[in-house]
Amino acid sequence: MTDTDTAPSSGHRRPGDPMIRLERVSKQYPGQASPAVHEIDLDIPDGEIVMFVGPSGCGKTTLMKMINRLIEPSSGRIILDGEDVTSVNPDQLRRRIGYVIQQIGLFPHMTIAQNIALVPKMVGWDKGRVEARVDELLELVGLDAAMFRARYPKQLSGGQRQRIGVARALAVDPPVMLMDEPFGAIDPITRERLQNEFLRLQQDIRKTIVFVTHDIDEALKMGDRIVILEEGSHIAQYDTPEHILSNPANDYVADFIGQGASLKRLNLARVRDVELMQWPTLAATSSRDEVASALQASELGSVLLLDDERRPVQWVDARDLDRGVALEEAGLGPDAIVQLQATLQDALDEMLSSSHGVAVVVDGDGAYLGAVDFATVATAVSAMRREARDDAVAAAGQLASGDEARV
Repeated sequence: MTDTDTAPSSGHRRPGDPMIRLERVSKQYPGQASPAVHEIDLDIPDGEIVMFVGPSGCGKTTLMKMINRLIEPSSGRIILDGEDVTSVNPDQLRRRIGYVIQQIGLFPHMTIAQNIALVPKMVGWDKGRVEARVDELLELVGLDAAMFRARYPKQLSGGQRQRIGVARALAVDPPVMLMDEPFGAIDPITRERLQNEFLRLQQDIRKTIVFVTHDIDEALKMGDRIVILEEGSHIAQYDTPEHILSNPANDYVADFIGQGASLKRLNLARVRDVELMQWPTLAATSSRDEVASALQASELGSVLLLDDERRPVQWVDARDLDRGVALEEAGLGPDAIVQLQATLQDALDEMLSSSHGVAVVVDGDGAYLGAVDFATVATAVSAMRREARDDAVAAAGQLASGDEARV
């Protein structure tokens, strides 16, 4: 469902123009000697995730909040979809922009359906349309509508509440979303899963997203582009994750990235980008003799059993067969499972804690697609290192050519 008929008409954005343009935007608080944000010029492309990252106090949250005028700029212009929105009604502006924060901000006395329905009701949707949109959004963020629409926020886990926050921000299909440390207060495992789920969702919704984080690894994983801010709200570098890792603009950026650039590049490659290895698989209803034959025919040492819907059930190896217990009681459950949108860093983390040193790859329904092992990751790292060296040589050549031209 697309609800663009509820939004105010856009300006005159031409093909290729950015969805958001900041022109010399500044924020000066009374009584402070230095501005919180100083004359920022920035173009944010349509349909991309742009990460704002930097140390505390660098102005990244202030800069983001000026886009929807939760903080009013002291000077400069904000262009949204071709329209100067610096002086339009701020409430009307915010209905065109989804907003997700770390604290989520769900109303505890309202059900999940009522929380999601807030903005659609404010813009005058009828009851049937609101209810259909609520159900659609719950399914979109991976929550069963029948199960969750009547629950209250206190009945949900932190990860589920964060999904509801995203659903509420998408309620009237805004072209732009602002996300302020949305996964910062969640445990690392849930955070990783939500990051991957949101990247999958973005493939479908293609929103223009400004995402504030203090975590460079999250910025590298989530962003199509990254704005690295330094003290005084100066932009140290605005570029793609690949170029920032390969060619940091200065020592500040290099220090901010930190050590281990090669490993950080694993956040740039997705499981879908590599060739999956195929592990021996059998139906979970197979006999012990069938499992023994599959083990003899393979050099990998174990067989992965799948249920009727091809979802991984358990690993079985020769030692499990020798134990003499029923096959369904033998072996270990698959403890490292990733989807195609997961990064190779995610897959490596899963492998390091797994019993078999391999990450099983599944589709959105949990059905087996293949596997990723350490050799796959090592091959990807080698390829990325070669690409980084080639990029560095090319950048050095361009710099030398520019110096010669100036001479």
